[in-house]
Amino acid sequence: MIALEHVHARAGKFQLIDISFTIPRGAYGIVIGPAGAGKTTLLETIAGVLPLTSGRVVLDDRDASSLPPEARGVGIVYQHGYLFPHLSVRQNIAYGAVGPAAAEEAATRFGIGAFADRAVGALSGGERQLVALARAVARRPSILLLDEPFSALDPRSRHSARRALRALYEERRFTVLQVTHDFAEAGLLGDIAMIVDRGRIAQQGSPESVFRQPSSPYIADFLGAENVFAGTVQRADREVEGVPIQRALVFETAAFSLRAVGDVGPGPAHAVIRAEEIVLSLDTPVSSMQNHFCGRVIELLSSGPLTRVSIDVNGVPLVASVTARSVAELELVVGKEIVASFKTTAVHLC
Repeated sequence: MIALEHVHARAGKFQLIDISFTIPRGAYGIVIGPAGAGKTTLLETIAGVLPLTSGRVVLDDRDASSLPPEARGVGIVYQHGYLFPHLSVRQNIAYGAVGPAAAEEAATRFGIGAFADRAVGALSGGERQLVALARAVARRPSILLLDEPFSALDPRSRHSARRALRALYEERRFTVLQVTHDFAEAGLLGDIAMIVDRGRIAQQGSPESVFRQPSSPYIADFLGAENVFAGTVQRADREVEGVPIQRALVFETAAFSLRAVGDVGPGPAHAVIRAEEIVLSLDTPVSSMQNHFCGRVIELLSSGPLTRVSIDVNGVPLVASVTARSVAELELVVGKEIVASFKTTAVHLC
């Protein structure tokens, strides 16, 4: 378990400010945020590398606020590995391991056997990260702190290492807090997600709620929401898709009006619509969806099996994400007239 209570800490001129959260014992926490937001500083504060200026750090029901790093029972893996340069790979993993068997198992789990006897200086960046991961888990810590542990790995190795770590986690149920820039990774691994910005917790909750319900337009943009519009919320004069009129809303922009549902009061706000929530068709579909917009395709960007389709609606781009099959069936090309539709529940207001 990791619990921070109103923690303040300083690293040079940078500060963590009033950080409070709890990762329950055996849960997997994810930290997301822009560069310089304080993610590594947060991990170092938990590990005891940086001292608190105020607040409390509780680890596995112990007040660890004044404990030195070696007494906290925490394993930490930095983005760049930080291995002992005078030791071989095998010796690095054995350093601090609970025993030879644990070191050997960790090396096997992360596929290190082929280069276990190499000098650290002969390793690639990805290999260094794998060794750092193996060294950390060989200690059998109750808490594991990970600072972008897969960033230097190629896609195939990243998938393999992520799977190995997840398997270990499922077997031992240690507590994890991982920094990542990979939003897909956050959704795959995490039970709890936190967004850190300028030394503060900007939002926290389940990965699903954080990604689907960003608390501000800034967070929505950071998380890659394709459609973020400024406008004004008004109460609707009728039910919306069967939702009681008390929660039925109209969101007005200079270019168009959206039907939405929620508990946001009248006034200025932002509407966020994920691209995958938008359905494209040649004609207005007969369905319960109440948001329909005619527009002209202005851009098609393919990425693997999905295509990002930008549509001009009254001078404002609306972005949808559809399959390659849909592009072919609708014969989408730049300049084609198309109808974009989405449900009122796909509109998140913040």
